[in-house]
Amino acid sequence: MAQRQRQQEQDCFERRKNFDPVENNLTKEQVALEASRCLNCKNARCKQNCPVNIDIPSFIKEIKENNLEKAGEIIRQSSMLPSVCGRVCPQEKQCEGNCVLGIKGESVAIGALERYVGDNTQAKPVTVTPNGKKVAIVGSGCAGMSAAADLRAAGFEVSIFEALHELGGVLRYGIPPFRLPRTVLDREIESLKSIGVKFYKNVIVGKSITIKQLQEEGYCAIFICSGAGLPKMMNIKGENLNGVYSANEFLTRVNLMHAQDKDTPTPLKIGKSAAIIGGGNVAMDAARTAVRVGYEKVYVFYRRTEKELPARLEEIRHAKEEGIEFKFLHAPVEIEGKDGWVKSMKFELMELGEPDASGRQRPIGTGKFVDVELDSVIVSLGTGPNPIIQRSCKSDNIELNTDNKGYIIINEKGETSVDCVYAGGDVAPLGPSTAINAMGAGKRAAKAIIEALG
Repeated sequence: MAQRQRQQEQDCFERRKNFDPVENNLTKEQVALEASRCLNCKNARCKQNCPVNIDIPSFIKEIKENNLEKAGEIIRQSSMLPSVCGRVCPQEKQCEGNCVLGIKGESVAIGALERYVGDNTQAKPVTVTPNGKKVAIVGSGCAGMSAAADLRAAGFEVSIFEALHELGGVLRYGIPPFRLPRTVLDREIESLKSIGVKFYKNVIVGKSITIKQLQEEGYCAIFICSGAGLPKMMNIKGENLNGVYSANEFLTRVNLMHAQDKDTPTPLKIGKSAAIIGGGNVAMDAARTAVRVGYEKVYVFYRRTEKELPARLEEIRHAKEEGIEFKFLHAPVEIEGKDGWVKSMKFELMELGEPDASGRQRPIGTGKFVDVELDSVIVSLGTGPNPIIQRSCKSDNIELNTDNKGYIIINEKGETSVDCVYAGGDVAPLGPSTAINAMGAGKRAAKAIIEALG
């Protein structure tokens, strides 16, 4: 059997200087070799562990038989964003992580194959038979686009309302172009426009227009997938100093507003060294972006060990190759400043104790401290839901139930406490925060809307 095929990567020293894609697609010859490794399992664990149940063995079988267009059709029956998910999904924890070949060797490179098919095929034109009913979608990220595709195909008039001045949600403002090229994202958005999905930018639902007003304008169903853009901070001394950013703000300013450019109206002050606090995929994106905008030294501080890092292994590897230094068993204590700007940061050295509620060993302070000179601190400890929609509903006497953290409460269909109002994705999570899970939430809500109103 052939060895697992590897995508060619941009030289690590060169890619530190640009935002171009780190990896190329597999070549046509590599795709054929990689597809030949698939065992076409009858009870395919890869499919069972895909959040949107892509028929993985079937699409790979079509690749083997040189039917690329058919492979694309099979994928798009479950996922309208193969080029996106092939790049950003945590395959090692989902489909590839459950591949039989991975038990004793290396799993099939399912993500690379999906990406190749997505980039080299187009969605077939959809014939829409209008049913005269309107659906509003709040948010243009994975969940919103996935729901829009299914709802439009079912005949609904679909309008997507995006709060920012560019479309794509976290795919655009959160994920850097070296991981997800903007041409790929734009292509997926254009495919939705081509079937009649309407997009409205710079509309903050809950402020520019309310849920009640959307209902009054004749939308028979509303799907809220506005994400979770409210950053969680450390709540330590010095956090209000200049040079402290949430990862959400830092990535948005670079990805969406090009704050690293000289002629930007909202420039970043780039120093010599930056600390990223956290160990997830967003932390890796922030660290690798910090390298590219000009910080000479970038650290990732994490209070556990490398074994517990939640980020994708590929992202960690890329970060190390790009010169990012990892400091494990370091917990933030205080940010110290000078003239209103970050000067250094104090950390307590930790050790691991008994497992906590997450199942991971709990970090325990040792009473030993270190100071690290820094110019910037980027906090990547997760996000929560922005309460704008929830507050506006309360003002309009609409009882949209939320939990104690502000997330919208939904059932297994995506239904909220408000009739014909649905929610999904990071604002109403039923699982891990990933692109493919958000897509699953969009498809789930669309199915429920179609069943109720179609």
